Amino acid sequence: MALFGTEYNSLQDLFINQIQDLYDAENRLLDALPKMAEAAHSPQLRAAFQSHLEETRGHVTRLEQVFEAIGQAPERETCQAMKGLISEGEEAIKAKGDPAVKDAALIAAAQRVEHYEMAGYGTARTLATQLAYDRPATVLQETLEEEKAADRKLTNIAESSVNTQAAARAATTTS
Repeated sequence: MALFGTEYNSLQDLFINQIQDLYDAENRLLDALPKMAEAAHSPQLRAAFQSHLEETRGHVTRLEQVFEAIGQAPERETCQAMKGLISEGEEAIKAKGDPAVKDAALIAAAQRVEHYEMAGYGTARTLATQLAYDRPATVLQETLEEEKAADRKLTNIAESSVNTQAAARAATTTS
Protein backbone atom coordinates (compact mmCIF):
# COMPACT_ATOMS: atom_id res chain seq x y z
CA MET A 1 0.00 0.00 0.00
CA ALA A 2 1.31 3.44 -0.81
CA LEU A 3 2.38 5.52 2.16
CA PHE A 4 -0.26 8.20 1.62
CA GLY A 5 -2.87 6.13 -0.18
CA THR A 6 -3.29 5.20 -3.79
CA GLU A 7 -4.24 7.83 -6.32
CA TYR A 8 -5.82 7.07 -9.68
CA ASN A 9 -5.87 9.93 -12.13
CA SER A 10 -5.80 7.82 -15.26
CA LEU A 11 -6.45 4.32 -16.49
CA GLN A 12 -2.68 3.98 -16.78
CA ASP A 13 -2.36 4.71 -13.03
CA LEU A 14 -4.79 1.86 -12.37
CA PHE A 15 -2.97 -0.44 -14.79
CA ILE A 16 0.39 0.23 -13.14
CA ASN A 17 -1.14 -0.42 -9.72
CA GLN A 18 -2.57 -3.72 -10.96
CA ILE A 19 0.73 -4.99 -12.35
CA GLN A 20 2.56 -3.88 -9.20
CA ASP A 21 0.03 -5.87 -7.18
CA LEU A 22 0.50 -8.93 -9.41
CA TYR A 23 4.28 -8.54 -9.21
CA ASP A 24 4.11 -8.64 -5.42
CA ALA A 25 1.68 -11.58 -5.48
CA GLU A 26 3.91 -13.64 -7.78
CA ASN A 27 7.01 -12.89 -5.72
CA ARG A 28 5.20 -14.02 -2.58
CA LEU A 29 4.27 -17.25 -4.34
CA LEU A 30 7.93 -17.91 -5.08
CA ASP A 31 8.36 -18.30 -1.31
CA ALA A 32 5.12 -20.19 -0.67
CA LEU A 33 5.14 -22.83 -3.42
CA PRO A 34 8.22 -24.74 -2.19
CA LYS A 35 6.57 -25.05 1.23
CA MET A 36 3.37 -26.36 -0.34
CA ALA A 37 5.34 -28.85 -2.44
CA GLU A 38 7.17 -30.09 0.64
CA ALA A 39 3.90 -30.47 2.57
CA ALA A 40 2.17 -32.43 -0.21
CA HIS A 41 1.94 -36.18 0.32
CA SER A 42 0.72 -37.01 -3.18
CA PRO A 43 3.66 -37.24 -5.61
CA GLN A 44 1.37 -35.89 -8.34
CA LEU A 45 0.44 -32.86 -6.22
CA ARG A 46 4.05 -32.26 -5.20
CA ALA A 47 5.06 -32.31 -8.87
CA ALA A 48 2.25 -29.88 -9.75
CA PHE A 49 3.46 -27.42 -7.11
CA GLN A 50 7.06 -27.76 -8.30
CA SER A 51 6.00 -27.25 -11.91
CA HIS A 52 3.96 -24.19 -10.98
CA LEU A 53 6.96 -22.78 -9.11
CA GLU A 54 8.88 -22.81 -12.40
CA GLU A 55 5.93 -21.19 -14.18
CA THR A 56 5.73 -18.55 -11.44
CA ARG A 57 9.36 -17.61 -12.06
CA GLY A 58 8.32 -17.05 -15.66
CA HIS A 59 5.34 -14.97 -14.55
CA VAL A 60 7.68 -12.67 -12.61
CA THR A 61 9.87 -12.31 -15.70
CA ARG A 62 6.85 -11.55 -17.88
CA LEU A 63 5.65 -8.87 -15.48
CA GLU A 64 9.12 -7.32 -15.63
CA GLN A 65 8.73 -7.29 -19.43
CA VAL A 66 5.38 -5.52 -19.04
CA PHE A 67 6.96 -2.88 -16.79
CA GLU A 68 9.75 -2.39 -19.34
CA ALA A 69 7.31 -2.15 -22.24
CA ILE A 70 5.49 0.76 -20.57
CA GLY A 71 8.68 2.49 -19.41
CA GLN A 72 8.30 1.70 -15.71
CA ALA A 73 10.76 0.13 -13.29
CA PRO A 74 9.42 -3.08 -11.73
CA GLU A 75 7.91 -2.22 -8.37
CA ARG A 76 5.86 -4.18 -5.87
CA GLU A 77 2.61 -2.89 -4.37
CA THR A 78 1.81 -5.02 -1.31
CA CYS A 79 -0.85 -7.53 -2.29
CA GLN A 80 -2.93 -7.92 0.85
CA ALA A 81 -5.15 -10.52 -0.79
CA MET A 82 -2.20 -12.79 -1.62
CA LYS A 83 -0.84 -12.36 1.89
CA GLY A 84 -4.17 -13.64 3.20
CA LEU A 85 -4.39 -16.49 0.70
CA ILE A 86 -0.86 -17.62 1.54
CA SER A 87 -1.71 -17.45 5.23
CA GLU A 88 -4.63 -19.82 4.59
CA GLY A 89 -2.27 -22.11 2.70
CA GLU A 90 0.10 -22.09 5.67
CA GLU A 91 -2.77 -23.32 7.84
CA ALA A 92 -3.13 -26.32 5.52
CA ILE A 93 0.63 -26.91 5.62
CA LYS A 94 0.70 -26.91 9.43
CA ALA A 95 -2.51 -28.90 9.89
CA LYS A 96 -2.38 -32.33 11.46
CA GLY A 97 -4.47 -35.25 10.31
CA ASP A 98 -4.96 -37.61 7.41
CA PRO A 99 -2.41 -36.98 4.63
CA ALA A 100 -4.99 -37.26 1.83
CA VAL A 101 -7.29 -34.76 3.54
CA LYS A 102 -4.34 -32.42 4.09
CA ASP A 103 -3.55 -32.69 0.36
CA ALA A 104 -7.18 -31.82 -0.39
CA ALA A 105 -6.78 -28.76 1.85
CA LEU A 106 -3.59 -27.78 0.01
CA ILE A 107 -5.42 -28.05 -3.30
CA ALA A 108 -8.27 -25.91 -1.97
CA ALA A 109 -5.81 -23.23 -0.85
CA ALA A 110 -3.90 -23.37 -4.14
CA GLN A 111 -7.07 -23.06 -6.19
CA ARG A 112 -8.07 -19.96 -4.26
CA VAL A 113 -4.70 -18.51 -5.26
CA GLU A 114 -5.20 -19.51 -8.90
CA HIS A 115 -8.64 -17.91 -9.03
CA TYR A 116 -7.29 -14.70 -7.53
CA GLU A 117 -4.50 -14.66 -10.10
CA MET A 118 -6.91 -15.35 -12.96
CA ALA A 119 -9.00 -12.36 -11.88
CA GLY A 120 -5.90 -10.17 -11.58
CA TYR A 121 -4.40 -11.14 -14.92
CA GLY A 122 -7.74 -10.86 -16.68
CA THR A 123 -8.23 -7.36 -15.32
CA ALA A 124 -4.69 -6.27 -16.16
CA ARG A 125 -4.96 -7.69 -19.67
CA THR A 126 -8.25 -5.85 -20.24
CA LEU A 127 -6.72 -2.58 -19.02
CA ALA A 128 -3.66 -3.12 -21.25
CA THR A 129 -5.94 -3.68 -24.24
CA GLN A 130 -7.90 -0.52 -23.45
CA LEU A 131 -4.65 1.44 -23.21
CA ALA A 132 -3.47 -0.04 -26.56
CA TYR A 133 -0.53 -1.76 -24.85
CA ASP A 134 -0.57 -4.61 -27.35
CA ARG A 135 2.57 -6.46 -26.27
CA PRO A 136 1.78 -6.24 -22.53
CA ALA A 137 -1.78 -7.45 -23.24
CA THR A 138 -0.38 -10.48 -25.09
CA VAL A 139 2.10 -11.25 -22.31
CA LEU A 140 -0.59 -10.95 -19.65
CA GLN A 141 -2.88 -13.24 -21.67
CA GLU A 142 -0.11 -15.87 -21.83
CA THR A 143 0.15 -15.86 -18.05
CA LEU A 144 -3.63 -15.93 -17.68
CA GLU A 145 -3.74 -19.09 -19.79
CA GLU A 146 -1.06 -20.71 -17.63
CA GLU A 147 -3.00 -19.85 -14.47
CA LYS A 148 -6.13 -21.42 -15.94
CA ALA A 149 -4.15 -24.54 -16.85
CA ALA A 150 -2.73 -24.76 -13.32
CA ASP A 151 -6.25 -24.55 -11.91
CA ARG A 152 -7.43 -27.33 -14.24
CA LYS A 153 -4.45 -29.47 -13.24
CA LEU A 154 -5.31 -29.04 -9.55
CA THR A 155 -8.93 -29.93 -10.23
CA ASN A 156 -7.83 -33.06 -12.08
CA ILE A 157 -5.53 -34.14 -9.24
CA ALA A 158 -8.31 -33.55 -6.72
CA GLU A 159 -10.97 -35.39 -8.69
CA SER A 160 -8.83 -38.28 -9.94
CA SER A 161 -6.96 -39.16 -6.77
CA VAL A 162 -6.65 -36.91 -3.72
CA ASN A 163 -10.33 -36.34 -2.93
CA THR A 164 -11.15 -39.95 -3.76
CA GLN A 165 -8.48 -41.18 -1.34
CA ALA A 166 -9.63 -38.77 1.36
CA ALA A 167 -13.25 -39.89 0.95
CA ALA A 168 -12.29 -43.60 0.98
CA ARG A 169 -10.30 -43.18 4.18
CA ALA A 170 -13.17 -41.33 5.81
CA ALA A 171 -15.52 -44.16 4.85
CA THR A 172 -13.23 -46.79 6.40
CA THR A 173 -12.78 -44.84 9.63
CA THR A 174 -16.52 -44.31 10.11
CA SER A 175 -17.47 -47.93 9.27
